[in-house]
Amino acid sequence: MTGAPTATQALTGSLRRRGHALADVAVQRRALDAIPIAGSFAQAVARAGDGPLRAVTIDVLQVNVGKRCNQTCRHCHVDAGPDRPEVMPSDVVDACLDLLARSDIPTLDITGGAPELHPQFREIVERARGLGRHVIDRANLTALLLPNYDDLPAFLADREVEVVASLPYYLAQQTDAQRGAGVFDASITALRRLNALGYGREGSGLVLNLVLNPVGAFLPPDQAAAARDWRRELDRRYGIAFNDLYTLTNMPIGRFLEYLHDSGNLEDYLHLLVASFNPATVPALMCRSTLSVGWDGRLYDCDFNQMLEIACADDAPQTIFDVDLAAAAARRITVGPHCFGCTAGAGSSCGGALS
Repeated sequence: MTGAPTATQALTGSLRRRGHALADVAVQRRALDAIPIAGSFAQAVARAGDGPLRAVTIDVLQVNVGKRCNQTCRHCHVDAGPDRPEVMPSDVVDACLDLLARSDIPTLDITGGAPELHPQFREIVERARGLGRHVIDRANLTALLLPNYDDLPAFLADREVEVVASLPYYLAQQTDAQRGAGVFDASITALRRLNALGYGREGSGLVLNLVLNPVGAFLPPDQAAAARDWRRELDRRYGIAFNDLYTLTNMPIGRFLEYLHDSGNLEDYLHLLVASFNPATVPALMCRSTLSVGWDGRLYDCDFNQMLEIACADDAPQTIFDVDLAAAAARRITVGPHCFGCTAGAGSSCGGALS
């Protein structure tokens, strides 16, 4: 890798590679279900006057193109990494783009893994932009520095792709603790390249949003206050500009679930999420306006349900090949204890805080 660590890793590999019991999502679900909490998520939503939870539209088609990544981050709910072979096949790619073509869904949100590592990533972007859709690339930043990817920032800029990039903190120690040794310096290099193209600069039309995941078993800070801190410090220390900062709550899924279990924080963390339930976040929950597509074409209410393999309700479409837009846009949302992560405090979604 030029300018970034090779296969930057905070761990020795994914749960799958290490043969960890939590590599089985059924084990993850049982671990969450075993924790006694004061009422289910469905009951909390009903008390808020908005149950049973249903989708109201599809504004975003979020496509997880696979679990291949050049990093192995401690908080990753996807359990992505260099050792994960799952990559969305061409027929699923075509079906996703066909759905866009026959619908008015305005946004394609491409995630992973590192979505840029998908062999058809550029084709997906080109075809979606050709349909006039807004495209989001959820980048880990360091993938933009890999060999043969040097031109990718310019490719994204030329097609006005929104970049949503993870940066847990504006200092190296905290970022590297979560994402791996050397990730912070590589991320700064990638951000400077994006800035040089106009990303994050006023009047450029090129949107660069950053994502903050807490480095530990606690809720994220106030989004507006954190944005002011990040903006001031990134400019002062590194001359970096960005548009918005999104605060995301770490979900008790995947490798963050492993961390919670190993540190003895799992029960306390779930209780924190439950106790912090904010009914004002329910109307804006991303599952109500997003349809999530797995690398194999299966449909989910959100990326978190996807990683726990919690399928859409039985009466809703199950795969991208049999999707009925009207049914999908009004489907009942399948929920579980992890859903409290999206309603805790100011709330959390792929677009940041909800209230």
